[in-house]
Amino acid sequence: MHKYKSLIIILLFILSSCGSTKLSYKKNNPKKIENKSLKSVNRFFNSMTNEQRTHWYVNTYSKIAINEMKKYQIPASITMAQGILESSSGKGSLALKSNNHFGIKCHSGWKGKKVYHDDDRKGECFRKYKNPEKSYRDHSIFLVTRDRYSSLFKIRKGNYVKWAIGLSKAGYATDPAYADKLISIIDRYELWKLDGSKKSLNAKKEKKNKKSKIVKNKRNKKNLKQYIVKKGDTLYSISKQLKLSVSELININNLSDNTISIGQVLKIE
Repeated sequence: MHKYKSLIIILLFILSSCGSTKLSYKKNNPKKIENKSLKSVNRFFNSMTNEQRTHWYVNTYSKIAINEMKKYQIPASITMAQGILESSSGKGSLALKSNNHFGIKCHSGWKGKKVYHDDDRKGECFRKYKNPEKSYRDHSIFLVTRDRYSSLFKIRKGNYVKWAIGLSKAGYATDPAYADKLISIIDRYELWKLDGSKKSLNAKKEKKNKKSKIVKNKRNKKNLKQYIVKKGDTLYSISKQLKLSVSELININNLSDNTISIGQVLKIE
């Protein structure tokens, strides 16, 4: 009964703090679940949406990711995004059965406990940990001690985009979209805040693209004096394309109604 009460309290905490994709990173993390029975944990996860589970995951493990960043210089946003992706926000079988949150395989030289799991091939060997904290620490050591990741530690602090691309190029995962997925998770949940950044690296780029699009639309509208009706066009679709209202098009062209024909030339100013 005590276990169920604890799970209910945790669930209420999550539901009260998951109104949007934006996360609030708490100094006091929610109670962890690794000491619960597998049945209780599955019941706990099944009671949440994917979005709620991601909120829970970040609020539970973000402090560990930040501590790892301070010690090993790996962006907390990257660590957190990899944890979310590799462990399905804690619900993946590797995370549940062996506390492996980063999909790290045994590799040569691993002397710890092992578990076998189907991945790229059937029955591959993966590392097993005593708790999630051990998995986070081993993830840091794994990146720091392997030459193929050495170039990542020369990247400017907080540049999670280059880190994501670098991890993918170095072969951390076989998924060709791995870097894009990490960047998307970081931007979606504002994980760059964990690095101490004030805004997303893509914010400036998005603002520039938006401004460029506005200027381009203004130029097109200025240079385009007329429009030739094509098959499938309606006054409404043309008005959206030209950034004019239907009534403006009707008035400019002295139309009696909304009827137009293919090949008809419409004035737009």
